Amino acid sequence: MPQPDEEPLEELLAFDTHGLDDWDEGRARAALGGRHGTLYRNHLLIALRLDAWAEAESRRTDTDARYRAGYTQALQDMAAFLRQTYYLPEGPD
Repeated sequence: MPQPDEEPLEELLAFDTHGLDDWDEGRARAALGGRHGTLYRNHLLIALRLDAWAEAESRRTDTDARYRAGYTQALQDMAAFLRQTYYLPEGPD
């Protein structure tokens, strides 16, 4: 039974997939319903937080632009890897 504070499934999967090299919605939905579904849901929640962090970092004015761009890209890459099921015990198919 879902916990009251859990993000609804569709909100967890509501992100832009165009920049993801290995996105497969079927694999993502199977992962959510599979043995490691709770872990993958957690990964999707972490990815949401990473997106927010990347957005905040991109607006900073107190750091070098190249540093800021690299840091933002790293956060976005980690979110992408989490969404693409790379850190589940089975990894991507």
